[in-house]
Amino acid sequence: MYSKTEIQRLQKDTQEFIKKEKQGVVFNKEVDALRETLRFHEHRYYILNDPLIADGEYDKLYKLLEKTEQEHPELITADSPTQRVAKGLTKDFPAAHHLVPMLSLDNSYNRDDLIDFDRKAKELSGLLAIEYCVEPKFDGGSISVIYENDLLVRGATRGDGVEGDEVTTNIKQIRSLPLSAKFSAYGIQQIEIRGEVLINKSNFAKYNEQLMEEGIPPLANPRNAAAGSLRIKDSKEVAKRNLEAFVYHVSYFSLLKGEKIPVELTTHSGSLQLLWELGFRSPEKEKRVFKNIDEVITYCADFEVGRDNLPYEIDGMVIKVNNIELQDKLGMTSHHPRWAIAYKFKARQATTKLIDVEYQVGRTGAVTPVAKLEPVPVGGVTVSSISIHNEEYIREKDLRIGDAVLIERAGDVIPQIVKSLTDIRTGKEKKIRFPKTCPVCESILFKEEEEAVWRCINIECPAQVVERMIHFVSKDAMDIRGFGDANVRKFYELGWLKDIPGIYNLDFSKMTGMEGFGQKSIDNLQTAIEKSKTQPLHRLLYALGIRFVGETTAKTLARSVTHLLDLKKISLEDLQNIEDVGPKVAGSIHHFFSNDSNIEMLEQLEKIGLQLNNEKKEESAEGNLNGQTFLFTGTLPTLKRSDAEAMAEANGGQILSGVSTKLNYLVVGEDAGSKLEKAKKINSVKILSEAEFLKLIGQK
Repeated sequence: MYSKTEIQRLQKDTQEFIKKEKQGVVFNKEVDALRETLRFHEHRYYILNDPLIADGEYDKLYKLLEKTEQEHPELITADSPTQRVAKGLTKDFPAAHHLVPMLSLDNSYNRDDLIDFDRKAKELSGLLAIEYCVEPKFDGGSISVIYENDLLVRGATRGDGVEGDEVTTNIKQIRSLPLSAKFSAYGIQQIEIRGEVLINKSNFAKYNEQLMEEGIPPLANPRNAAAGSLRIKDSKEVAKRNLEAFVYHVSYFSLLKGEKIPVELTTHSGSLQLLWELGFRSPEKEKRVFKNIDEVITYCADFEVGRDNLPYEIDGMVIKVNNIELQDKLGMTSHHPRWAIAYKFKARQATTKLIDVEYQVGRTGAVTPVAKLEPVPVGGVTVSSISIHNEEYIREKDLRIGDAVLIERAGDVIPQIVKSLTDIRTGKEKKIRFPKTCPVCESILFKEEEEAVWRCINIECPAQVVERMIHFVSKDAMDIRGFGDANVRKFYELGWLKDIPGIYNLDFSKMTGMEGFGQKSIDNLQTAIEKSKTQPLHRLLYALGIRFVGETTAKTLARSVTHLLDLKKISLEDLQNIEDVGPKVAGSIHHFFSNDSNIEMLEQLEKIGLQLNNEKKEESAEGNLNGQTFLFTGTLPTLKRSDAEAMAEANGGQILSGVSTKLNYLVVGEDAGSKLEKAKKINSVKILSEAEFLKLIGQK
């Protein structure tokens, strides 16, 4: 329909109109060109399914046309895009135990997910129709507040869902949250309310301007700024941020003696109205109540189109069964209530230009290309760099330096390039040529046949040396507190640190007077380094950064030897006979312990005082799970995965790294993924929720 010349002209016009929209300027004489531009992008989106601009950019141009036609109705034409019918485009904060756990919400991403949610609710309730209340899903920091005898007595962050940080003083800086409310007028003595702390877009922009005037780097986005504000120790600083709080759920209440449950608290919509009337900023004005799921779906779609016009960030809608008694009947899983679901909006998109590609080298030598982009705001965050993974990814996406690219934040978090806009290339774009040598040490790169990744195999490569040391001192490895990424890099650049043994031979006297290094910090770092010498063998094994050897495999290896250097004597075939060690892992272990430099490093560490000897071995604890194997996957509702694994091991269980016929129990959380699907195909594997796992080990 459009020639290449027309496409390039219309895309150029698009960028000009976007600039004018930002300036708030459009000339009446250009309205026909604006209409033509919008029709072009509608064709690309609806007919070809191949858009050249992000949805948000289209919406801005559409609004610009709409505004112009409203101001000059004589310019409206019958074929204008606006005339299309039904167009759907302190000190450490003490812990605070929640009165009722703050569970996550199950997520949905399309119409079918919502229809399935409705079907399940009907099946569980036995009803033919269910009334729903729909409200925005605010994107900020979750809070829980408690009022007793009409007074705000406690505010807390969500934390792990069972307990969070007590931040009452900071909560009181939020002017939209009353310090007292007449709950007693409704017969309520104590009430726990859930909500979200936000910074509206306008206040966020003003605050960032103030920071920049003071020479302070601006905050990244409203969501992180709001959530981070809750844990600022200076409450005066919190007050400066002009936080707002939306409250959207009554999780618990108790009544004054002799009082009955107020009628407002028999429905979710009624509770929002009650909170509004008591002076809270509830989504009373944004909420809608619908008699069926089809009406819910329509409302969610309409709200998504207008999300950019809201004064605050939202990332979806929340659909709740309106009747509280029915909510109780439907109940909840260990992870989420069965009576509510979140409808997540499409990932935020934008168009920008790929201006260069840089290459990073990791601790295993993997060379990762990083696309450098003209900075562009996407979903509240300015994106200027995106990993483009490997050479094959570049080839599949047909990326070139100088390309216009469509990017998005997948799940509103991780930025990625969706595609290059090849139709508007000018011929000046340059192919990306993956380097043949390491960008750091210039050694020849190597790629195994079955892999997509090019690697630098020079173990003395400075980039790998630094990354290996960063991994060695990390929390899950040797856990040397105060020795983070920045300090490793700084000491390496200063020449104080050249290899892993050098960590234990640092000259602490050189640090005196350095910025950020007071005497207490130096003493703490020295203590942490000394303490790390007593770490168990499996932590040292993991800290070495042997390819494919994660925490679980490191524990398995530690149980199989009396001394770490015994692994040098074990043949490749015998390594594969160790529980949970396959050919690929065995090959990596064998390669590491066949390297003389690695053996020399381990001998140095032993002389320094690290524990390579394991005379007692690291055996599994005795308990009611003795001989049983476990694997944890997904995000558990209340436990960290490392804590859950430790609990299983403390009761005699053994942790595996993958799903196989050797696995007895797979404990699943949110986003369990492929491991869950694989386990379902093996009849001998029992699939447990977190609650079932806790019951198995005898804990509530």
